Amino acid sequence: MRVVILNFLSLDGVYQGPGSPDEDRSGGFERGGWFVPFVDAALEETVEAWAATATGFLFGRRTYEEFAAVWPTITDPADRNAARLNKLPKYVAASSPVDTTWGPATVLEHDVEAAVAALKQDGSGELQVHGSGRLGRSLLAANLVDELRIAIAPVIVGQGRKLFGDTQAPAGFNLLSEERTPSGLIMCRLENTGDGAAGTYVRGQTNLSVSSAVGN
Repeated sequence: MRVVILNFLSLDGVYQGPGSPDEDRSGGFERGGWFVPFVDAALEETVEAWAATATGFLFGRRTYEEFAAVWPTITDPADRNAARLNKLPKYVAASSPVDTTWGPATVLEHDVEAAVAALKQDGSGELQVHGSGRLGRSLLAANLVDELRIAIAPVIVGQGRKLFGDTQAPAGFNLLSEERTPSGLIMCRLENTGDGAAGTYVRGQTNLSVSSAVGN
């Protein structure tokens, strides 16, 4: 099973509170709603296409509870996102009890990284992480993410939780596709290629040799 992260990011990598000023004020965050000015039909169409390949979902507890309060109430059969979210298996990373009425749902209580690694080995299809930035960051650090699908807004938020940060080892990605929406979003799909690479630039040299960044 492939693990795919879908997220909305600012230019400085912030994922916190994209949808409204009051969405997530944890940690004293006061700049929510920064993504909203860039929402348009092209974004919605692309996200629909990205989500269409899901065979299951993986959430952090907070995101699961927020989704569980909304998506079960959307029963329009024409809403394919709602149909997938309400029907497909859901996994929740949580260290305390969770109301799993919005099912089918399985709680991953201990050693989430090991549980996800087991799902990758035993399952097939695509396990998508929507939102859940803290969970996504831990999966990236454990090198369990196969693909990133991110919408990058042309704004620097300047504070808030970020998807990328210090890690024990770098990771390299291959750009699978990129498009721009009329509102200015950059929509990217990036495939994990393993360790990052490094090289030395020599002016006038076009074929640069690279080596593993680990241990350089």
